[in-house]
Amino acid sequence: MAKIAATAMFAVVALIAIIAAAVSGVVAAIFGGGNSTASSQPSPAALADIPGNYLALYQQAATTCSGLDWTILAAVGKIETNHGRLNADGVHSGENFAHAGGPMQFLQPTFRWVLDQSAKQGKHIPPGGSTPPSRYNVHDAIYAASFYLCMSGADRGDLYGAIFTYNHADWYVRKVLDQANAYKAAQQSAPQQGGWTVPARGTCTSGFGSRGGEFHRGQDIAAPIGTPIVAASSGTVIDSGPATGYGLWVRIEHANGVITTYGHNEHNQVHVGQKVQVGQLIAEVGNRGESTGSHLHFQIDVGNQSVDPVAFYHDQSAPRLCGQSQLGP
Repeated sequence: MAKIAATAMFAVVALIAIIAAAVSGVVAAIFGGGNSTASSQPSPAALADIPGNYLALYQQAATTCSGLDWTILAAVGKIETNHGRLNADGVHSGENFAHAGGPMQFLQPTFRWVLDQSAKQGKHIPPGGSTPPSRYNVHDAIYAASFYLCMSGADRGDLYGAIFTYNHADWYVRKVLDQANAYKAAQQSAPQQGGWTVPARGTCTSGFGSRGGEFHRGQDIAAPIGTPIVAASSGTVIDSGPATGYGLWVRIEHANGVITTYGHNEHNQVHVGQKVQVGQLIAEVGNRGESTGSHLHFQIDVGNQSVDPVAFYHDQSAPRLCGQSQLGP
């Protein structure tokens, strides 16, 4: 069991119980998307493991937070009570030894605090649960967990911090992210029009241009640590390793003097001199180097001159790099 930090302003001690026996282990799979409002698709592992009513609730509740993917909620539900299937005190009634209860393992004071604070922001659990809301009702508990993660940093792109607030343990955060990886369908990596594909699924944040008195030479794509990074186009790896400012990067040389750069990586999966195909896994999103949160710094240089990746993708008739581009259809 792990305690959450006390919230002095409201004199509430937040505690979420961790029931390790409920988890059979971490499933190794590729995290096919980022923390965006667009919902990712469930993997076969998710469809086989998550009860249908729970899956629907995870997907619905996650839409209340712009920075939260349903797989994170599902991973928490898995680790806490195996989606309500754990046969133990405090899952469907009563409390466990840490006084937590319900499928998402809330202390009653924490559950009440989450609802009160969310109400102040105009967010309320929608109809479909108990009246008043109950931590033992799966509908109410999952929505409350979404609210809690959101107010703890998910809406600001700090997914790691949000999960850490749910339970103050690094191992817990990693376990949630690993489980979320397994629940997310693998990214489709088939070649796209013009031979280009989006390098990582996530939320576009800082773009190309002036930023804080400096010039930002790429497009940032916020995504959880471990999110796959794929080659934007076919080419040859010319750098793979540490780089000042970028932490850990990969650079790929393509046809016509085009070079793509992928920075702040957690791990690299390719080596210098390796030939890669469009959509091939090359690295994983991280938070290394001069970075304030997990994201991919995606940079495109043409003839040794950096260009706007969003505009470049538009000119190449490639998939939209950042959703609805302002450059036209």
